[in-house]
Amino acid sequence: MTMTTATRRPAVAGLFYPDDAEALAAEVKRLLAGVQPAADAGLAGRRPRALIVPHAGYRYSGPVAASAYASLTPFAREISRVVLLGPAHRVYLQGMAVPADTAFRTPLGDVSVDVDLVARVAQLPGVAVGDEPHAREHSLEVQLPFLQIVLGEFSVVPIVVGDCAGEVVAQVLEALCDVPETLFVISSDLSHYLPFDAARALDAETSRAIVAGRGDITPDEACGAHAVNGLLRFAGAHHLQCLQLDVRNSGDIAGDRSQVVGYGAYAFS
Repeated sequence: MTMTTATRRPAVAGLFYPDDAEALAAEVKRLLAGVQPAADAGLAGRRPRALIVPHAGYRYSGPVAASAYASLTPFAREISRVVLLGPAHRVYLQGMAVPADTAFRTPLGDVSVDVDLVARVAQLPGVAVGDEPHAREHSLEVQLPFLQIVLGEFSVVPIVVGDCAGEVVAQVLEALCDVPETLFVISSDLSHYLPFDAARALDAETSRAIVAGRGDITPDEACGAHAVNGLLRFAGAHHLQCLQLDVRNSGDIAGDRSQVVGYGAYAFS
C-alpha cells in the first residue's frame, strides 16, 4: 500500500459545525458542559472500548454526541488511537474504504492518520484504499472536533462503510483490537424523517436491540447499521456491555416535529 502525504480537508466546516477554531472549541466545550453528570454512571469507572455516536449538524445531534464523548473525559490519557467508522452518504460504496491521505484537518488542526493500522486494514477482505469516499463524507468528519477537544493528541484510522455485512466489519475491529490504547467510534444516526411519535417508538425499539446486542439493525433503523452490526458482533465476542447514554431526536432538540431524525449515544465497556 502506497501512502500519499496529502491532507483531507474539511468538507462540512461552516455547515455542520463552526468553521472558526475559537468558535468551534467553544461550541464543543459548551455541549460537553451540558451533559448531565449521571449520564455515564452505569460505566462504573470503566473506560469505554467503543462508542456509537450520531453525526448530524451540532445544532441537532450535538447534545447527544456530547453525552458519548463526555464519558471519555476521565480516560483521555489512556486513548491514543481512534478507529472511526461511519456510513457512506455521498458515493456508493461496496465494502469499506480507508484513505490514502495521511492527515484529516478540522479548524482545530490536523489529526494524523495511523498509516500502519490503515495498511493493516487495507489487507482485509472487503476493504479498499481510496480518498473519494472520504472527500465529502461528513459522518467521520463531525466526530473529529469532539475527539480533539476531549483527547487532545491522538491518531485516527478512518473507515467509510458502504454496503457491507456486519461480520466483515467485525473482522476489521478484531484485527485492530490488539492495540490497548484504541477506541472504536461508530458514527450513526437512528431513524430518518418520521413524525415525532413514530420516530420515538422506532428509536426506542432500535435502542433495545443495540443494548441487547442483537446485531440485526437495518438501515431504516440506523443509517450506520452495517457498522453498528459489526460492532455488536465484536462486542458479543468480547463480552462488552452496552450502556445507553442518551436517545433523542431533532424534534426534541431543534423543535420541528413534523419530520425528525433520531440520535442515540451508547458506550461499550
